[in-house]
This record gives sequence, C-alpha cells and structure tokens, in this order.
Amino acid sequence: MAPKKRTGIFFTYFQGERLRDFPGALAGILDKENVTYYDAVYEERDGLYYLEPLQPDILRKVHSWQMIQEIQLTEDFDAALYSASGTVRAAEEINRGNIDNAFVFTSFGDHHAGRDFFGGMCYFNGAALAIEILKEQGARRFAIVDTDCHHADGTRDIFAADANVLHVCFCHQDYADNKNKVDVLIPNRTTDAEYLAKVRQEFVPRVVAFQPEYIFWEFGYDATLGDYGDKGLTPDCHIELAKIIKNVADRICGGRLVVVLCGGSRRETATYAIPRIISCLAGLDNP
Repeated sequence: MAPKKRTGIFFTYFQGERLRDFPGALAGILDKENVTYYDAVYEERDGLYYLEPLQPDILRKVHSWQMIQEIQLTEDFDAALYSASGTVRAAEEINRGNIDNAFVFTSFGDHHAGRDFFGGMCYFNGAALAIEILKEQGARRFAIVDTDCHHADGTRDIFAADANVLHVCFCHQDYADNKNKVDVLIPNRTTDAEYLAKVRQEFVPRVVAFQPEYIFWEFGYDATLGDYGDKGLTPDCHIELAKIIKNVADRICGGRLVVVLCGGSRRETATYAIPRIISCLAGLDNP
C-alpha cells in the first residue's frame, strides 16, 4: 500500500444525476484520519470546514469583467463560484501545509473557460485562478495535465504565452510549441493500455524535466465507454491514471497535486471511479 498522504476533499452540492450518490459514496474514506472534508454549505453546520464562494476581485485575476458580468446573469452563477472556490481553496490549503493533495468536486468544470469566453459547462477556470494566487504567494512553476477528452481551449488561452506553466492535453490533435504547451492525439477508439502508455510517454518525462512546484489534473471521464465522449476506456483506466499522476507528483513536487473534476455524465462511472481515485490520493486500500 502506498504511503498515506493528507488528502482534502472539496465538495459542493449539485443538480443532475452524475454525482447523486455523493458524498454517501465516500463512506469509509471520510472517517480516515488523513482525510479532511471541506463542504460548501449554505447554512451553518457543526464540524465542517466551510467553503465560501469566490469574490469578484479574485475572478478578475484571470477573467475579464465583461465575462464575469455575463456569467452573473445566468442561473448557474452561484454554483460556478463555489466550483472555482473549491479549486482555489484546495491549492491554498496545500500551500499552507494543511494537506498534501486534493480532489475537487465541481458543478462546472474549468478547461473551456478562457480569459474572455466560456462554454461547454465551464464558467470560471478554477485551476488558472488557483495558479495566479499561488504565484502571488511565491510559486513559479506549474503543470496541468488534462485527460478530459475535449481540448482545453480555455486553459490554453489563459496560459498560451506563459512558459512557466506546462500544459499537456490529451485530446483530438497533436501539437507542441516552445512555451511548454502540448496536445497529444487520442484516437476515437483506444484501449486502456494504449491510453496509459501515451500518458507515460508524453506527460511523465515532460513533467519530470519541467520540475513544477504544483500539478493540477483536469480529470474528465467523458472518454469512458458509453459516455458522451466515448473513446473506449473503462472506468479502471482513470484509477490507473491517478496512480501514474500521483506517483510523479510524489517524486517531483512533494505530492502537491490538485485533481479537478471536469467532464463525464454517467453516474455509475463516477460512483465507481471517484472513491478509488481519492483512495489512491490518500494512500488507502480501494473501497
């Protein structure tokens, strides 16, 4: 069994089906002494670490005021604030030394939110906001690995010119530039073994050479069999990905890893894979 890490779970409440089994599906994990549960609640409850929505001055570190105002007019604004808040708080808690790594449940993902545009159920880019705050606190180098099946156009827009952010996206195209931005083509049909080999070949050597201080994993499970981005992967592939990414984070940056939930719609995949990914982060036996 892998050494135990102090793992934070950052949870908000959701509409829809895919996360309906949570937080109940985390039974047997939440009571571990090295696991801390941060809950976005709308009324006071005893014994919880609270999440608060982000304030506009923080959002403007990354996003334009016009974009923020547009999102404010949607019915999803509050949930989007809590989603991004979880990622920012996770990074801050790791930076303070309170936890080593984190899993962030989101109502809305990150990677299609750019500086002045949003879409694809992504409103604010929580990883980008967290990175900007960490920069203010002295960190300089960051890696983002994206295994959602769609291209991370928003994240690429934000960091395109920033060579201190390694961004490796496993998606529909091949691309590499001199600013540490890399896309890795995943065929429409692939196996777990082929996908994992790509990650070992295209992400691991790059991140080891780059030596970031923090790693952010944009975890989407939409490429799983039967989901809307089906590329043929099984739910177990995501657990193996967690092992690879956690291992490299432990080796090169003291385990400072933030996992951000992105795409995927199938409830049974989420209920199966997410507890096992969190168990991997915390060094627990699988449920």
